[in-house]
Amino acid sequence: MKKKLLVLTLLIMVVFVLSACSSQRQNRRPDDNTLYVGSVQTSFPTSFMPWLSREGIAPTIASMLYNTLFSYDEETGLFNPIIGKEWYYVDDDGNPIVTEEGIIDYDRLEAIYGDPSRQYLAVKVIIHDNITWSDGVPLTVEDIYYSFDIGTNHLLSNHAGALAWTSDLRHNYTNGVLTRQGLFTYENGAAQQGYTIAEEDKDTVIYMHVNKVLGSVMPLFSSLLILPKHIWEPVVSPENQLNSASPTEETLYRYQNPVGSGPYVIDTERSGSQQIVLHRRDDYHLKKDDGSPLFNIETVNLILYQEINVAIYALLKGHIDVLDTAVSSNYLRLFEQEEEILISNAPGTFVQTLVLNVNPVNSERNPIRDLLRENEFRKAIALAINQDNLIENVLNGAGIPVSPGLMRASMTEIYNPHADRLPSDHQERLAEANAILDRFVPDKDSAGYRLLDGERVSFNILGHPGEQDVISYLEIQLQKIGIEVNYAAKGSQPETTFLYTSRFDMTLQGVIFSLSNVDIMYRAHFSALGRTSNYGRLVNPELNQKINTMRTTLNLNTKYTLIQEIQPLIADEFYKIPLYTSNVISVARTDRFTGYQVVDGATIFNNATLQNLVRVKEE
Repeated sequence: MKKKLLVLTLLIMVVFVLSACSSQRQNRRPDDNTLYVGSVQTSFPTSFMPWLSREGIAPTIASMLYNTLFSYDEETGLFNPIIGKEWYYVDDDGNPIVTEEGIIDYDRLEAIYGDPSRQYLAVKVIIHDNITWSDGVPLTVEDIYYSFDIGTNHLLSNHAGALAWTSDLRHNYTNGVLTRQGLFTYENGAAQQGYTIAEEDKDTVIYMHVNKVLGSVMPLFSSLLILPKHIWEPVVSPENQLNSASPTEETLYRYQNPVGSGPYVIDTERSGSQQIVLHRRDDYHLKKDDGSPLFNIETVNLILYQEINVAIYALLKGHIDVLDTAVSSNYLRLFEQEEEILISNAPGTFVQTLVLNVNPVNSERNPIRDLLRENEFRKAIALAINQDNLIENVLNGAGIPVSPGLMRASMTEIYNPHADRLPSDHQERLAEANAILDRFVPDKDSAGYRLLDGERVSFNILGHPGEQDVISYLEIQLQKIGIEVNYAAKGSQPETTFLYTSRFDMTLQGVIFSLSNVDIMYRAHFSALGRTSNYGRLVNPELNQKINTMRTTLNLNTKYTLIQEIQPLIADEFYKIPLYTSNVISVARTDRFTGYQVVDGATIFNNATLQNLVRVKEE
């Protein structure tokens, strides 16, 4: 309660200071054609290795400088063209396996490739013929070949993410030697493989062999950014890898002066550790229906702020147009009174879970941690967690509860509402939880905490500083069943320090499961052991078999059914216990631009916004 009052007092102080400044606001954004975007980060990157990390501003910059083959639309289940114009599964003669309406013919696909002797699916991709790199060089399928090829060759890429993105591509290297070819272009073995490509199509057609998994094309199409072969092939070698911690002078120049195929280019003279300036490419190949540029904003100026309150002050004072950082719901009252501030309260896609270390390596086992190996003990913890209470107190109501099956209810085709079989009444849940724990650890100390061989049953929950509030509320909730939990700092490299080595009791972990990623993510979160997202090393043969069957079926209806059947299995493990899905709250000024787009799971600074913003005076 004291902590809550302190947070409230600080918020009131911030509101008072910022409100006092409101009468002095003025437009401090000098360029009318520039969108000024604030971002709260520790630092901005000054080198732009093509496959940037997934942290901070890096993925935002990467998506603006580079392109993937396609983007995936969760609502329609279709891939939208970017570099790629169209794609097909094809038969042995290279003919598309489609219906008369032009969509995938899954019945025919299963008939052709369902035979266990068939080792792969053949995919044909046709790319646009009018794409150029930002240095003016045409983009061809040889760039696609190079990007996927180096992604599978860790000796050259030194990039673990690329190996994951290409894991279902049947194009493999062993110690830098190509052992199986799974990519075919006019200049790289298409004819020898039996694929006929006319000479006039040599720059736009590529064939791929992928594992017999309907989702195998997903990361290939929408995760891996395509690289310019003419930029990287001359400098990349086993001694000077693409992702190098000690790049040569020539490689460093390429990092700092990126050449991409995306809609924007970086202004290297104006960019640095405090700001990044991007200019729209008017020669970008994708256009609006009327032939005008797809992206309306000519220049984007990203400005670094290291503290959220400073960034909010800058927004209110008119230094920036948009804050590209999700803000706490604590600030909602501050913005609601502002006439020129738009609040984007976007539905979240990120499920916060409490992960239990159910199967630590032998060296990290101890009697108290061994309690987490018991399914019923874990069930008691799940029963004690009150999602509604967390949403109300941690998120100020800006979120929704999540099914124990960890699939969002908005995924209507695959969501299973029957995955949750726990009582809805929380008092009933607490009673059942305490009854379970009375069988495992009936003894209690004077404070009401349960004892195992005279030692208090106590667990540490790994988290980042910003997650201390939720852990504090979990401490209150689990106290009601006699279990003590405490916050423990994750540090800067939690996977290596704690998670992969089983050196933890519990941890907070965000998950996103959808039709677009279950083939990869279900296996990573529940089946694979080692350096994966299965931090607690769950082993469930029935679940593993179901996941493998789901991955390998070529019948789409069967796949949907299996995804629904998997959710109760996940729920019954009480392994990744859902806490909530928080809304993504972000803010923008409306005095210069209008047309901001609210996108699920994203801040107000997103591709849809960049395509729809117009100056207010133009209305």
